[in-house]
Amino acid sequence: MRQHLLPLFLLIVTSSYAQQNVPNWKQLALPDTVGSWILPAEGKPAMPVWGHANGIIVGLAPLPGPRGLIRIYTPYLEYEFAEVMNFIAYEPIPKGSEHRGLSELEMSSLDEGERGKRFWSSNDSMAVLPLEGAYPARGVIEKIDGEETLTVFIFSEPFDNGAKVYTRLRFFESRPYEFEITTNTYDDSVDLDYFITTATMGNKARLRTLFFKDGEKSSLDLWSDYKGIHFTPHECFSQQEMIRSWKGDAYFIAAPNEKDYSKAAYAAGTNEHWKFNGKRATQYWIQKNPQEKLTGLVNGRFTYWASETPIPGGISIENFELKSPFKKGEQFVFGITPISPQQFIRQIKTRHP
Repeated sequence: MRQHLLPLFLLIVTSSYAQQNVPNWKQLALPDTVGSWILPAEGKPAMPVWGHANGIIVGLAPLPGPRGLIRIYTPYLEYEFAEVMNFIAYEPIPKGSEHRGLSELEMSSLDEGERGKRFWSSNDSMAVLPLEGAYPARGVIEKIDGEETLTVFIFSEPFDNGAKVYTRLRFFESRPYEFEITTNTYDDSVDLDYFITTATMGNKARLRTLFFKDGEKSSLDLWSDYKGIHFTPHECFSQQEMIRSWKGDAYFIAAPNEKDYSKAAYAAGTNEHWKFNGKRATQYWIQKNPQEKLTGLVNGRFTYWASETPIPGGISIENFELKSPFKKGEQFVFGITPISPQQFIRQIKTRHP
């Protein structure tokens, strides 16, 4: 295992998310490093983590954190303590409905009394019945179009609205700071209008600036008068407003407005896990060949989740997502790059950066 990854998994116990009572997770085997990849240990109860040995990594419960979420780790951003950088939630919307299923907040139908849907992993798309969580899928390493990739499937138990969904996560060797998400449904799912995979914790890095073809928009302007303790309504942006790469891919980009996290003044009582001291980073979504009705959505918070503690510097973006009419096999990309948004935008617009 690469030396710089050891603190991520050995010190993750220090995370305040450990408040959830997850039995025996500390006894799970540390992951293996196989070439460019991080994989769960084989043949023993193991930490469910997959990703780049020198880049972005994803994980599942029982690692600390709420159920019904994919954890995102970014050790290359040099946290003072090992922390989750963001989460991905599943939020399917059945045909004809306006109400989202909420993977983090709905009660489980498989685990009595547990909030959050159970997620499990597989090496293929056939694992519609729950698998043993203590033995996560190893993931499949293969070459696609000449490039080495790592693929794992993440399934959810059924939602209260009848949605039955899963995703395929794929990592590409040449792209250490991002992964592809392909959305799909079980054969007996209700029909969907949308299957949103939302990045749910923009407040951790205090994302405040969105980048578009015609300029920037700030959370401080979008919700300038909001001082409540709940989520703001969503702000919606069309794909026509988004920055396009030289290939025509649509990019929805967000970044913090702070230059130095160490200068943040936190309110008394702020939970320690919100005190972020890693490197600044740019978070983004991509859709190749975007559908005409693709939109980017954000909402904001003035206080940290489940608290009345104000976020230092003012209201920031919380949920950050793409919304596209559902079709099986729809592909999105989510990434967190250590380069500035300005440099990132220059790179994606240039054929040979």
